[in-house]
Amino acid sequence: MNKTALITGASTGIGYELSKIFSKNGYNLVLVARSQDRLEKLASKIGRQNKVQVDIIVKDLSQADAAKEVYDQIQKGNIKIDVLVNNAGIGIGGKFSETPLEQELNLIALNITSLAYLCKRFAGDMVKNGQGKILNVASTEAFQPGPYMSNYYASKAYVIMLSEGLNLELKKDGITVTALCPGPTKTNFFNRADIKGSYLANSPHMMSPKTVAELGFAGLMKGKTIVIPGLINKLLAFSVRLTPRCLISYITGYLNKR
Repeated sequence: MNKTALITGASTGIGYELSKIFSKNGYNLVLVARSQDRLEKLASKIGRQNKVQVDIIVKDLSQADAAKEVYDQIQKGNIKIDVLVNNAGIGIGGKFSETPLEQELNLIALNITSLAYLCKRFAGDMVKNGQGKILNVASTEAFQPGPYMSNYYASKAYVIMLSEGLNLELKKDGITVTALCPGPTKTNFFNRADIKGSYLANSPHMMSPKTVAELGFAGLMKGKTIVIPGLINKLLAFSVRLTPRCLISYITGYLNKR
């Protein structure tokens, strides 16, 4: 019997590419995103190409109770989730004191609260089953403060800390937890975060979502705790440890400013 992967934020970018990779490797899928049209097209395409079962759940995980509704729907369908991929996330650019409060709270709800809820629920099920894998998509931005995207950077730091802690807690139960930490990636993230004109959004080291997804999948299958795609991103993440924090904040703020 095929294993099943649940992937959030599956309709575009890294989530889209991960969906294709999992299906090529024989996984049935439960795909979650806001766009029903995109999910239906993706499900039809990969289901037909790779002969796997693909179910879709249309939810905005930044909304209250959406993560619970996803979990409840899977339980009603009696679907056993072998791999959980928490990929859905958003960023917001601008001065924290000036950005809309509702948007900042939605960011926390999506990047942190829904991710934690799904980890909690499915980790419990995986412990009962004696096996499972969790992939949480963080970011290289998680390794430093990020003026003008402060809430986003902080949310991704949470994802890394949670993933590392859970990996140690759950390893004896046959479960691995991996944090995927991509650097700048060619997705719609920069447009949605309203930082298209920033230096970061025009990085010469931008990676393709396909490459990031392939490296993330490989790291997950090997049971790695942290996966940082790309040599430049690895070097930048490591350099943060050697550079004064005040200087890191200044540089990051400069890169994030429009």
